[in-house]
Amino acid sequence: MQLTVSDRIGAMVKQGEITGADAERFAAFVRRCNEELMTHPVITDNRYCRWFAKGDVTRENVRHFVVQFSVFSNLFLVAQLLKTINAGSLEGMRASKEILANEIGVIFNKPGSSLGEVQDTDREGDPDIVSIEGSVDGGTFRFQAAHFEWLLRIGDKLGLGFNDMGKRRHGTPATVFFCDQLAAIYGNEDPNIAEGASFAVENWAAAGFWKQLVAGLDAFKKREQKDLPLAFFTWHDRIEEQHASHVMDELEELYFEDGFDEEKFLKGGREMLAGVEAFWVGLNEQRIAAAYQPA
Repeated sequence: MQLTVSDRIGAMVKQGEITGADAERFAAFVRRCNEELMTHPVITDNRYCRWFAKGDVTRENVRHFVVQFSVFSNLFLVAQLLKTINAGSLEGMRASKEILANEIGVIFNKPGSSLGEVQDTDREGDPDIVSIEGSVDGGTFRFQAAHFEWLLRIGDKLGLGFNDMGKRRHGTPATVFFCDQLAAIYGNEDPNIAEGASFAVENWAAAGFWKQLVAGLDAFKKREQKDLPLAFFTWHDRIEEQHASHVMDELEELYFEDGFDEEKFLKGGREMLAGVEAFWVGLNEQRIAAAYQPA
């Protein structure tokens, strides 16, 4: 997975918006991003997700995974609120609010659009509470549209209740470390560090791990839990496909803004990827240890 400079940069040079030297400097920075961020193993070789995708997951594997993911999902709200508060511009604050509001249950609103007929609500989600397009501006809030509530519906099928999921006390040390790093780096007061972390998170999310999780859960559903709802994971997979196409657009805009700091951006990205990796390594170590526990 490599980042490439878009034709937009050449067009900006032709239009006099930036100089040829600016374009070369940006191209060099993209090469650094490829070398220092895009080669990270959590992007290129997530061992837990690679194993999970094979579908050889037990019920206990899935229960543990869902609990840890629910802790991440719930505590992500803290990091996203900090990112909103610490945004470096009104535009950045609004972009952060889009994510935060959607996480807590505001449905994306796209006037004139129709979701059409949904054949499998367990996989695609209830059309009344799911949308991957539009803005939360003018959207409708529904409790059931909150992402944590989607996970609760999965947990219910696995024998997990509200007080079994989503709290800090339910997280392993690796999961809690990841959540704390999100708050400290992704939600950092310095916009350069926060944007570097955000860039890293977007590229991690776009690297295909959602598809790997869906594959594993789909196999488990067919084998053991026919009524397991997968919409939380399939929705995120679809929306991250959209985000992936915008990652470089956002970087190209950010890079030429006043005050952009390459070193801080890359520092935020590297540290955030280390936090992400800790989460998946923790899950992988737990599943290996569990496999060797006496029956």
